[in-house]
Amino acid sequence: QVQLVESGGGSVQAGGSLRLSCAASGYTSGYIYARYCIAWFRQAPGKEREWVASTGGGYTYYTDSVQGRFTISQDVFKLYLQLNSLQPEDTAMYYCAASPASRCFPSPSARSFGYWGQGTQVTISS
Repeated sequence: QVQLVESGGGSVQAGGSLRLSCAASGYTSGYIYARYCIAWFRQAPGKEREWVASTGGGYTYYTDSVQGRFTISQDVFKLYLQLNSLQPEDTAMYYCAASPASRCFPSPSARSFGYWGQGTQVTISS
């Protein structure tokens, strides 16, 4: 059972940056990265959950609206999503998710991920 914990959300002004973290309880990020597709989703009030980025099996993908602004990285224990040039439309609850897979594919459905964190709120003011 993989338990995911996100952190790093907050409130910043437009143009600012945040770094979100995703830790898999009991596992190093290297173990998780080798066996799971890890994705970031976000959900704004009144909207459906939206895929943001995913990494696994040597592949990394970003949705068009964040390409060039958001970056996935990792160290021994955590996976990160660096958020730069933030805009008010980036305001949402951000979730880390995992799915057992040898690699990721672009634009995955949230239904294909069985493990989810509790989310971390990102709020961008104009």
